[in-house]
Amino acid sequence: MVPILNKLQILWYEKRIGNHQTKHDFLQSFLPIRIQELNTKKDQKLHHLSLKKSHTILPYEIKANIKSDYWQTVYEYETKKIETKYYWRLRALTQAMKRKQNKSDHWSVEEPKHLQKIQELEQKKQTELAKVKAKFVVNPSDLNKEAYASNNEAIERAYQDQLAQIETKYQNKIEQFSNRANNIIAKHKERLDYYHRKLKIAEQEKAIYPMDENVVLKLDNLSMHFGGLKAVDQLSFEVKEGEIFGLIGPNGAGKTTVFNCITRFYRPTGGLMYFRNNLGEVVRLNDIVVHDIIKEGIVRTFQNVEMIWELNVIENLLVAAHTSYRSTFFGQLFNSRLLRQEEVVMRLKATKILEDLDLSAYAYVYPYGLPYGILKKIELARTLMVNPKLIILDEPAAGLNDAETENLAETIRKIQKEYNATIFLVEHDMGLVMNICDTVCAVSFGKKLAIGTPKDIQGSKVVREAYLGGE
Repeated sequence: MVPILNKLQILWYEKRIGNHQTKHDFLQSFLPIRIQELNTKKDQKLHHLSLKKSHTILPYEIKANIKSDYWQTVYEYETKKIETKYYWRLRALTQAMKRKQNKSDHWSVEEPKHLQKIQELEQKKQTELAKVKAKFVVNPSDLNKEAYASNNEAIERAYQDQLAQIETKYQNKIEQFSNRANNIIAKHKERLDYYHRKLKIAEQEKAIYPMDENVVLKLDNLSMHFGGLKAVDQLSFEVKEGEIFGLIGPNGAGKTTVFNCITRFYRPTGGLMYFRNNLGEVVRLNDIVVHDIIKEGIVRTFQNVEMIWELNVIENLLVAAHTSYRSTFFGQLFNSRLLRQEEVVMRLKATKILEDLDLSAYAYVYPYGLPYGILKKIELARTLMVNPKLIILDEPAAGLNDAETENLAETIRKIQKEYNATIFLVEHDMGLVMNICDTVCAVSFGKKLAIGTPKDIQGSKVVREAYLGGE
């Protein structure tokens, strides 16, 4: 009974840690976004206030013949509006003349009438332009100049007062929100420390899984049988944290089956699998259901490109972040404020990932018709939406040409370094494997042949005979 209670206690602490960590990370991400929103609103208010001031003083500027920037803008706008109106009228009349000229047998008689219409339009245009000029360009009197000076001073004082009020109002809003958010963040941090201490005490009472600190994934005698077929047979190896680990072998060697066991698509016939999750805790993957694997920090891609073709690229990335949302079903149904805030954070995150992987140009493009190499990179970008600890790639270079494969290799290295992710890949392209992998494990008929650096694998006689065709 005690081990069961201990396990439930650990599960409870881990759930609380995950909950507080999610809220803590969300608020830290949302705080600068909200401050930026408030600053943007403030700038809009100030801009509108500036326009209002300029519009209020404009009549006095016209009477005093003060040609300010705003006066110049309004004058040019009124002039251009008239010129545009008569340009299209004259264009329509000219086109009508050309059509009649080609069709009419009495054009010589009708031509003077059309020319007279054009002349009348030109006269109307010049008359309206003269009215605008007369309205904006006047001979000022001393009285008008004095009225401008006194009113300009009064308007400027009112403008400065309103300016100060807006600055103060939004500065107070920013300070209030920042203080409130920082207090909540501090409380979540305090609760995280509390539950981490509780979890550490509880874990001292349970069996410690055998796994070194620098190892992120460990397979211990993993076996997967399909009837009499042994797809994976007593396979054991370790994947170190932060490395690129390659699994190679001929077709039918059981490579994809290993991936399916790790991600719990298959239930292994025998053996144990251990993983160091996002919380730094070692968990036994045999005990985790398939839909919770992603929450531990494991994501994967498949041999075939799996896109939601009806959504654009950035929406495909946002779909991948569904496990990171805290909004409930009803929050999604009624588009709650929390959901809108989370969508802002996730969209900015997706935009940054696309920028990092040089995919910004495709953000609002639908996947239909995109080059296969771009689709592969989009799949890689999608895996980064959930802050993965381990990224499993199933034949990422399949179907790519040499240039696309080289670009993919650079992308994988970039993800490894900038996102602190461990990469575990299956690949038949030996050039790619030997170029980017830190450790390579060769398998055949589900059994391990050799494991070591790419140079060790290239020099292995067993691997050459079983996989590379011998000498």
